[in-house]
Amino acid sequence: MPPIKLHTVKCEPTASPLETFVACAHQMLDPATPEHVRRAMEPRLLAQLPTLRALGVFELFELRDPALRAWLADELAVGRLWNGLEQV
Repeated sequence: MPPIKLHTVKCEPTASPLETFVACAHQMLDPATPEHVRRAMEPRLLAQLPTLRALGVFELFELRDPALRAWLADELAVGRLWNGLEQV
């Protein structure tokens, strides 16, 4: 399946957390994505993680991209996402 080519920082209010996460991840991993768009995707992607973890998505699926997987693991490890919720 080819990556989703959005190259925009606008948020779609009807997108589910999983749709938003996947779209942001595709943009972040696409080498053609401009750096300013990639940086804008980071907080949007991270904002989806608490919901996706609560749904058990990461217990069922593993991120295949090693760099993205390591970056998200680091973000979870430092507890930036949880704001008082249980940390990994």
